[in-house]
Amino acid sequence: MTPTQEAQGAETEGRVHPRRVFSGVQPTGNLHLGNYLGAVKRFVEMQDEAAELGGETLYCMVDLHALTINPDPAELRKSTRELAAAFIACGLDPEKSILFNQSQVQAHAELAWIFNCVARVGWMNRMTQFKEKAGKNREAASVGLYAYPVLMAADILAYRATHVPVGEDQKQHLELTRDIATKFNLDYGQPGFFPMTEPLIEGVATRVMSLRDGSKKMSKSDASDMSRINLTDDADAIAQKIRKARTDPEPLPETLDGLAERPEAKNLVGIMAALSNRTTAEVIGEWAGKPFSEFKPALADLAVESLAPINARMRELNADPGHIDQVLAKGADKADAIAAPIIDEVYDVVGLLRSRAR
Repeated sequence: MTPTQEAQGAETEGRVHPRRVFSGVQPTGNLHLGNYLGAVKRFVEMQDEAAELGGETLYCMVDLHALTINPDPAELRKSTRELAAAFIACGLDPEKSILFNQSQVQAHAELAWIFNCVARVGWMNRMTQFKEKAGKNREAASVGLYAYPVLMAADILAYRATHVPVGEDQKQHLELTRDIATKFNLDYGQPGFFPMTEPLIEGVATRVMSLRDGSKKMSKSDASDMSRINLTDDADAIAQKIRKARTDPEPLPETLDGLAERPEAKNLVGIMAALSNRTTAEVIGEWAGKPFSEFKPALADLAVESLAPINARMRELNADPGHIDQVLAKGADKADAIAAPIIDEVYDVVGLLRSRAR
């Protein structure tokens, strides 16, 4: 794709779709450092890039997806507001990006059903995340969990999003989105109706690992709170978690190759690189041969400096849930203004009658 095409968005079978970035995060607990470095920090960068490239950035609290874990209703509403507060505190500006929660825009649910009739069971059976989350008791898993990737495709294509920032663990779902778009376009004889959405998997710390086990991804579902740094943690908690992070007895290596078999060391180096906007090679160049007893305090200071303003802003925003609701409602109106005409087109293409006024 040429720079001009990149600014325009994406071209599918001769049809150019305007550049539109979309991503969503499930409101199921506090964001942690892995979410911030692996996703939200990049969201903010893309928001700022949009001013140069044109197009729009949409960031969604995917509360419909959260229903797959059967959350307490009051807790889900609280978590949705807290996630919105975290987004804003991290630098997403409701005047520059569209921030909204999924359930307030009906296009997501409408398009998901249509895509359920496009996607094939064989495709769904290959989704590795369903197998991991359902575990051995697959027969007891909800249909919602099984169809989760189809709703994700609807989230993206309801806006004809051209670019989606995702982690490696979501790449398969985005491939499914492209399969669904291709089949819809072919089945209904509509070349280029939906774009071939491009994944954006970038950054030095796209996959932040647990502080207690470098082979596992940092997760808010981990039983040990010491495994992650929450964006709500205060300075003392952040420093303590980094000091107690699991490492090996060897000093930091002289080269990047020396991190290959040292997952905990590699994780901490990656975190420092991401927080300081440097490459891992630059971090190794500075710290080669030095012990973790020196490296960890420096990393703790950097983490506190980076996250303290976010923590303070989140506390301020969470104290005013009415303001958060206003931001989300305004964002939902903006999102609906984009999605509604697309869904009207979909209804026309598939032969459904649109009888009610919007």
